[in-house]
Amino acid sequence: MPRFSVIVPAYQVQAYLHECMASVLEQSFTDFELIAVDDCSPDACGAIIDEFAARDTRVRAVHLKENVGLGRARNAGMRCATGDYLVFLDGDDTLTEHALREIADRIKETGDPDVLVYDYARTFWTGETVRNVQAGQLDEGGPAPFRLDDRPGLLNVLMVVWNKAYRREFVEREEFAFPPGYYEDTPWTYPVLMAAGTIATLDRVCVHYRQRRRGNILGTTSSRHFDIFDQYDRVFAHLDAHPELARWRPVLFQRMVDHVSAVFLRRDRLPRGSRAAFLRKARAHYVRYRVRDTDVPPRNRLRHALVRLGSHRAYRGVWAATRLKRRLGRLAGALARGVRAAALRLHYGVQRRLPVRAGHAVFGGHGGRGYGGNPGALEAAFRTHAPGMRTAWIADPEFHHTVPTGTRTLTPGTAAYWTALARSRYLVGDAGFDPRLVKRRGQVVVQTQHGTPLKHMGLDLQERPAAARGTDFAELLRDADRWDYCLSGNRHSTLVWERVFPAGYTMLEYGQPRTDVFQQATAADVARLRETLGIPEGAVAVLYAPTHRDYRRAQRTALDLERVLRRLGPRFVLLTRAHPAYRAPLACGGGRLIDVSDHPSVESLCLASDALVTDYSSLMFDYAGLDRPIVLLTDDREAYEAARGTYFDVRAFPPGAVARTEDELIDIFATGHWRGSRSAQLRAAFRERFCPYDDGRAAERVVRRVVLGETAGLPAVVPPEERRPVPSAADRNVSSPLATVPTPGVSVPVVDRP
Repeated sequence: MPRFSVIVPAYQVQAYLHECMASVLEQSFTDFELIAVDDCSPDACGAIIDEFAARDTRVRAVHLKENVGLGRARNAGMRCATGDYLVFLDGDDTLTEHALREIADRIKETGDPDVLVYDYARTFWTGETVRNVQAGQLDEGGPAPFRLDDRPGLLNVLMVVWNKAYRREFVEREEFAFPPGYYEDTPWTYPVLMAAGTIATLDRVCVHYRQRRRGNILGTTSSRHFDIFDQYDRVFAHLDAHPELARWRPVLFQRMVDHVSAVFLRRDRLPRGSRAAFLRKARAHYVRYRVRDTDVPPRNRLRHALVRLGSHRAYRGVWAATRLKRRLGRLAGALARGVRAAALRLHYGVQRRLPVRAGHAVFGGHGGRGYGGNPGALEAAFRTHAPGMRTAWIADPEFHHTVPTGTRTLTPGTAAYWTALARSRYLVGDAGFDPRLVKRRGQVVVQTQHGTPLKHMGLDLQERPAAARGTDFAELLRDADRWDYCLSGNRHSTLVWERVFPAGYTMLEYGQPRTDVFQQATAADVARLRETLGIPEGAVAVLYAPTHRDYRRAQRTALDLERVLRRLGPRFVLLTRAHPAYRAPLACGGGRLIDVSDHPSVESLCLASDALVTDYSSLMFDYAGLDRPIVLLTDDREAYEAARGTYFDVRAFPPGAVARTEDELIDIFATGHWRGSRSAQLRAAFRERFCPYDDGRAAERVVRRVVLGETAGLPAVVPPEERRPVPSAADRNVSSPLATVPTPGVSVPVVDRP
């Protein structure tokens, strides 16, 4: 008897069914049967199902003689099921990688509950993926399993059948079945959750819920949307048959009103001429099932009033008034924004006529996303080496907490922001300042850049439209003309910056200020950072930080991170950091997979880690100065080169071992080559070429030159071989062997275990 019976009903989803079934059959957990039900579909769904069944004995094809609808098609699948648990998946949706393994592990961990609720993400035809907004309800903390009374917030999660696994014995004992009609999930899900003696949650996205541009059943115009009333009749009939569930009536009444009003307000669902009848029926259900003294949240009171009145004429009046209010609000908002913009322009003009403040400096970096990078290191150095200097940092309000307490915060677009830009002597940033900035006589602009360039930058992007994406190159040059100084970490960077940003600035080839901390930090700092991140003592922490892909719209994950962790063994931890451009995590964190995409300081992450895995990110140049192992994954080298372009082939001159596939990456760690002698030799050569000045005093040299005016007597550069960056935690524990990693040189087959 298999562990899971995965039931997939199919009707007019031929374009998506292959991907759906493949997502099940390619799961790393293999103890399941796949029951695909052809609901007499007029397209090729039946043929696709038969093709899969002919190739894989785990697939059972069920062909219905007539179209019975989604609910009854699922019932047909249940009658054939033999698995311990039932898992439902619609024919246009997919399971995520390793979803069944994660579900099976959580079921075992929680003692075979009646129902396991897991998470989903909506996937749009645009390529965007958005996780369920109620994901917090699936937190695995606290006792498990539990009953619905213990966590009633689960009813806030989308009431669908396909985000749960159901113990088949429980379903058969309670005689649950799907009714006919639209919204068939409603009279299934509520009774199932209320009847379940044991429930558990899995805080992991297991289903990708496809948001089709056209063709989704609930998104089509049809009189069958009136089926929603029959479905709620069934829900309340279940309550009437089970008096012990009466306490749930107020909650279900609210859910019914919210659901019915949502259907009505979607103007594409109800046929023309039927909206008044729908409202009348909604009012009848409101009266029939109303629970007096129900506490309705303020945001839903208008909806409840709409259903309670049941008048289409009243609705049209309210809708017209609401539309007028919104239009007036937009006009008022536009007028207010215009007045505010004019006032700020006037304010900025006045401030530019006042004296420049010699002891003031403004810093900005990360596109307003917080404190750090080269500007952050310089801000600290300004306060240290230029006593009396008053500094301010430009950041969006949600990132003000990242700014040190001794530094003033500035919100872009405010009067204080424009005052600082107009009157501060020093303007320091790693990207262009506001294009409306007018540089004044006596102001000094320092461009720090983001690091050593591997990918094409500046004017070199003119022939790379995928990477340029509408860059205004004239504005780029106008911004460069404002610079007084440009920072460079090495000769390679100097040659690139002078060519791609041709202007009259002075190049300061002093090193990368943001790497100073690598030479200044202590072992205690590393231990504190690891504890803050939740890295277990004795673990080997690998920082995985891929760069942005110009040739892709959505974030790309080259690695099956959970598989990599399984293969490396329990001593390894993965710190995953998405490129800031995506503004989304790289992975759903949990256990030994820790997502650090929102961490304010990448330098702290480097210090906390024991090794770096990256691709074409400039982070490799900084990390080389830390003298810790680096492994490159260049699986899409040709595509990246074609879209963005690079200044040299990093595979020919790498900072460590190079992998071209996930299996090669695993093998590099499994055999110990990631920290072997050859990797150390490559890293030393790379460090000598690209980190000649990263000795911990780069920021000091910049401040002494720019602020104090010193041209001679700057701190001498410490040669790379004489530097002593803080060692990693793994280096300090080198006497304790990694039990799960074989001795270097021993061949390890790269084969997945079931």
